[in-house]
Amino acid sequence: MKFTKLAAAAVAAVITAAPVMADLVVPSLSYRTGPYAAGGIPFADGYADYLTLLNERDGGVGGEMIKVTECETGYNTEKGVECYEATKGEGALVYEPLSTGITYQLIPKATADDIPVHTLGYGRTSAKNGDVFSHVFNYPANYWDGASGMVNYLLETNNDDISGKTIALVYHNSAFGKEPIRTLEELGKKHGFKLTLLPVDHPGQEQKSQWLQIRREKPDYVLMWGWGVMNQVAIQEAANVRFPMENFIGIWWSGAEHDVLPAGEAANGYKAVTFHGVGSDFPVYDDIKKHVVDAGKAAGSGDNVGSVLYNRGLYAAMLAVEAIKDAQAATGKSDITAGDLRDAMEGLEITEARMESLGLGGFGPEFKVTCENHGGDGLVGVAQWDASAKTWSLISDFKPTDAEVIDALIKEDSEAYAKENNIESRCN
Repeated sequence: MKFTKLAAAAVAAVITAAPVMADLVVPSLSYRTGPYAAGGIPFADGYADYLTLLNERDGGVGGEMIKVTECETGYNTEKGVECYEATKGEGALVYEPLSTGITYQLIPKATADDIPVHTLGYGRTSAKNGDVFSHVFNYPANYWDGASGMVNYLLETNNDDISGKTIALVYHNSAFGKEPIRTLEELGKKHGFKLTLLPVDHPGQEQKSQWLQIRREKPDYVLMWGWGVMNQVAIQEAANVRFPMENFIGIWWSGAEHDVLPAGEAANGYKAVTFHGVGSDFPVYDDIKKHVVDAGKAAGSGDNVGSVLYNRGLYAAMLAVEAIKDAQAATGKSDITAGDLRDAMEGLEITEARMESLGLGGFGPEFKVTCENHGGDGLVGVAQWDASAKTWSLISDFKPTDAEVIDALIKEDSEAYAKENNIESRCN
């Protein structure tokens, strides 16, 4: 009898001591270490801080508190998959891998597990075809939109004629860096420019030969598809060979503060495409300061608030939450499942009025998701670095990209994937 009472007491103690599990579990596959940490840290901070804001200010979402489960990947694909396997059983609602390599590995896994994956401006571009990729979403824009946005900007600044121009692509020699090549090749055929490919091996610190080639061949423009230390090295090397910085344009993963600050004044005029706003002049940041930073609940030190990649992490979290709200409304329950969220993501519509209500008016373009279109409208803007003010400024509105070229490539790639994996059409 004595043993039974002691055993019961022990079990009760364990139950009491066990942490209360949040119904809304949102994993964060982060990387705060390694050669890409400079970009991973602010993104992870923005992602976590927005969700913390909702917990502190609103009591969560729909009456349910949010639990952010952060798992360090080091931007390593194998570790990223391990993080997925370690966290999915906790009730994970959605994954933001923040890595093209990890994304490619998670596509079949998450689809089988009925868990949606959001790849905000990265990942497998052809996943925009929701008819084939049922659980992957890459709204509001994808890599090929980024490549087209770069070319469209060059067209705008050259009276719609870049025939005969030479463009060099300096790219990370990985699945991520190779994503725009086919698109740029097709756009080169369409608009008559010559494309030179200059791969840079991981992590990107050795680029002397590429920039010596650029100095020798003198391309009209240089585009960059980089990440991490590669970006700051490239910008410094561009300055060293005196390449005109205003003719140097990066993808959105090559356009953050830490990319340009090391080069000082020499980085002035550098540009990067983007799919969201810059700075912290939005009402939501006042709430973040009050409820998160000043309250001592920030994911980091608070000094990343309003930076490019902090904003991107916040944007990713906001889009996840808006879909969660839609799932709760559609199902009539607050403790939704990952499958419920997938369905809501497939019908997500972000309007300017909705952004305004969140304190993010004008932060990003409007877009709508459908079964066939998991990527939104693909609107792309351009930002430019002011070295004196140490700020990024939008110098272009969010504008359409070349759907004629991009849609054909998406159709080709996604249909090949469907055939290879025996995936049947589901949207018709």
